[in-house]
Amino acid sequence: MHSPPKVVVIGAGFGGMQAAQSLASSGAEILLIDRNTHNTFIPLLYQVATAQIEPEFIAYPVRNILRQSQTMRFLRAEVEHVDFVRQHVRVNGTTIAYDYLILATGSQTHYLSVPGAAEHAFALRTLEDAVALRDRILTCVEQAAREADPVRRRQLLTFVIAGGGPTGVEIAGALVELKRSLGRHYPHLDLNEMHVSLAQSGTRLLANLPEPLGRYTARKLERLGIPVRLQTRVTRVTPTAVEFDDGSSVAAATVVWAAGLEAALPDTTVEPYKARNNKLAVQPTLQLQRFANVYAIGDLAHAHHNGKPLSGVAPEALQQGGAVARNIGRQMRGQSPQPFRYVNKGRLAIIGCYAGVGQIGPIRLTGFLPWLMWLSVHVVYLPGFRSRLFVLLSWIHGYALHDRPVRQILSSTGVTTRQLLPPIHNVLD
Repeated sequence: MHSPPKVVVIGAGFGGMQAAQSLASSGAEILLIDRNTHNTFIPLLYQVATAQIEPEFIAYPVRNILRQSQTMRFLRAEVEHVDFVRQHVRVNGTTIAYDYLILATGSQTHYLSVPGAAEHAFALRTLEDAVALRDRILTCVEQAAREADPVRRRQLLTFVIAGGGPTGVEIAGALVELKRSLGRHYPHLDLNEMHVSLAQSGTRLLANLPEPLGRYTARKLERLGIPVRLQTRVTRVTPTAVEFDDGSSVAAATVVWAAGLEAALPDTTVEPYKARNNKLAVQPTLQLQRFANVYAIGDLAHAHHNGKPLSGVAPEALQQGGAVARNIGRQMRGQSPQPFRYVNKGRLAIIGCYAGVGQIGPIRLTGFLPWLMWLSVHVVYLPGFRSRLFVLLSWIHGYALHDRPVRQILSSTGVTTRQLLPPIHNVLD
């Protein structure tokens, strides 16, 4: 009697989780490995960072998702090494063999070799990142409320966002929403001194959407009081300021880095073929070019649709997860894998303050409707009834009452902010 094939899935994000679930009835033994015990709903990280929803609302336990299957196991571990030749992965000093391997390790922040960015800017890729940014924002507001020096107070209330993709646009609009909700809680603080600006190295915002939607987004942000710097690169980040390639600088206590991502690849014995941003070059079937039993999906894979690289959004990863599960099933039956074909159901982006943009087929949408559609789609895809319920209630509370109740400062940021923000004259001298 032959033992069932062993499938190892590394990464419990959108793609990895979908692949594991789709393989549940294949007859294979599935092991899902991730460093976290929860699946993070990445699209709502910015709402955690801007005090709209609780962190636990978008962190769903992986074991809750897998508990109904007898063929799936979960291992919380850090993958130390992958050996494509011997077909095993090493985790916590233990070697685990596989017959098929799915790499779904996602992406990580890429600071583009900008001096000081990794040390002083705030990324937004993990739940820990979101909580750290929220703590920083709220600490700056608390400190500004007791700061007598107007120059230093303006610095504390200045936020610069590097990057004009969806994350940069989302956090910019959400900061304006937060600003509008803080007045009742800080009656003696002039929140008109709170300034948010956005810098984008490209010629427009939201490059993965049609150009008119990018122009609409820039105009909307400008109307919200957010200056948009196009064709402007950040060249240096310090604890108190951000510098640009045109020679200008802004005294800011907080810089949000949304300017670059790169694939997060585990250490491997054989260097796989790579494309831009450290992504793995894959065949149309999503298999690695030299290893037919290894697949890469999501942000890790350099895949194409209609001749153009996929952008790495959640719907792509979900469809890829299902596709590789079907291909592994075909291989188990002695059949050839089939090419992955992405079905684009449309693209939405949220700006904030009741506005969004989107494209569904040939139809372009702006304003309130895509904003509402974005919220509806994401609450539907959020795993777990409890999470969906509490996020929906948080949105009703936040948008109806213009309040952001999640204002706890949890980390040590509040203790160390004074050291992180030296006197402003040290920067300007």
